[in-house]
Amino acid sequence: MSSFIPTGDADFREPPRSRRGRLHLYLGYAAGVGKTYRMLEDAQQLARQGKDIVIGYFEPHGRKDTMAKTAGLEMVPTRSNTVGGAVFQEMDTDAILARQPAICVVDELAHTNVPGSSRTKRWEDVQVLLDAGIDVMTNMNIQHLESLNDHMVRITGIRVRETVPDWFIKSASEVIMVDATTGALLNRLKRGVIYTPEKAQRALENFFKESTLAALRELALRQAAHELESRDAAEPEDARNEDHSLAASQRRRDRILIFLTSGPSTAMLIRRGRRMADYLEADCFAVWVSPQKRSIDSRKARDAMEKHLNFARNLHIETRILEGDNVAEQIMDFAHRNQITQILAARPKFRPWDHLQSTDPVLQIVQIATDVRVIVVADRRKRLKN
Repeated sequence: MSSFIPTGDADFREPPRSRRGRLHLYLGYAAGVGKTYRMLEDAQQLARQGKDIVIGYFEPHGRKDTMAKTAGLEMVPTRSNTVGGAVFQEMDTDAILARQPAICVVDELAHTNVPGSSRTKRWEDVQVLLDAGIDVMTNMNIQHLESLNDHMVRITGIRVRETVPDWFIKSASEVIMVDATTGALLNRLKRGVIYTPEKAQRALENFFKESTLAALRELALRQAAHELESRDAAEPEDARNEDHSLAASQRRRDRILIFLTSGPSTAMLIRRGRRMADYLEADCFAVWVSPQKRSIDSRKARDAMEKHLNFARNLHIETRILEGDNVAEQIMDFAHRNQITQILAARPKFRPWDHLQSTDPVLQIVQIATDVRVIVVADRRKRLKN
């Protein structure tokens, strides 16, 4: 039996079209916990209340009980896309906008659209619906949260390719944790409720190991608790205790600087910084120092840095590009001018005696950052064949 933990105000009033729609997210930790089932149950209840609600996209996965929950609900026809001779069905965002429902149900938020679609990701389609004033009910699993991508590799041994940025999840009016014990989920899998017998056996040997599911479940529950705490902390100031408000205003706000390099570990560092900033409710900057002297491989490094900067921007992290040949001095000057409290840097590769020469910018930053906390993060990614 699934348990449901609401972390927001379940208010499906029909919004005026002059403002953004509300996002209602059903969060789980694995396929089969009941996210889509619960979402459709709520949709049926809203339809019985006379709400103007449609299904924008639904993925049945052959699950008869879930398919039955769509009965009587209006479905907006999907759009066919042909790629390499194969036909794929995608959500027709334009058709939904033309229909203009008050509420739209969208399955599998983290899905990547096929080439040729107007937008790359389904969450981007959902954003368009929200901007049009349409409330959206949607779902995803915790492993698709962008800032947890590196953590998921360590838990599951698999690099998740379809992710949703944290800022988009935080824009939700409500996050509902749809939970099931690992024992119940494994029982469903063995009974063929989630996958066909052949696929279920492969799942048991890989992703659906009990230890993996337990770790994912704990992570999902912690995320739901964090969302609840964040919403409690964001309540109107006049509803808070005066002494508490005074103490909060006097407390120094954390400001995090992510030190960018062209190395592959920078993506991991950006995710870590985004997650730290969310938990600390801190301002966050991603900073790259561009050398004034151009090296032979500067073009390759610049291409890598542009990729990292765009990734940081997609996670709603402020980016800065500084110029100077003394990287450590530029970073510390920026830190002091912007009241940075913590610097996040990737662990450099060096031999035991290299620290005596201090040629690496990270080592130099550690030496001169006497009034700023420097966190050096090791990249523990596994080398996996994808």
